[in-house]
Amino acid sequence: MSPVQNQPVRSQVAHLFCELSLKLQAVGLADHYRCPLPITQVDLADVLGLTSVHINRVLREMRSLALITLCEQTLVIEALDELLRIAEFDPAYLQLEPQVA
Repeated sequence: MSPVQNQPVRSQVAHLFCELSLKLQAVGLADHYRCPLPITQVDLADVLGLTSVHINRVLREMRSLALITLCEQTLVIEALDELLRIAEFDPAYLQLEPQVA
């Protein structure tokens, strides 16, 4: 599969990683764009409705582009701005900012 064909899936995976990282950071379980990711590629595929083979290709591509590192059940976002761009991610919808009463 070509990188162009992987683009929508790469966007989905990037969005999931951005959201997980920000949510875990908000509750103190992530720091410096590093967060626990104790799930398998099969689990990721199930979450996104894809095959594990497809997820494997996309993760390999994301690593080769130096967007992420996955090691010992830890996700490290290496290029946050690029990952946000690929995901078309707007963290505002998570409403993680402190609410003013």
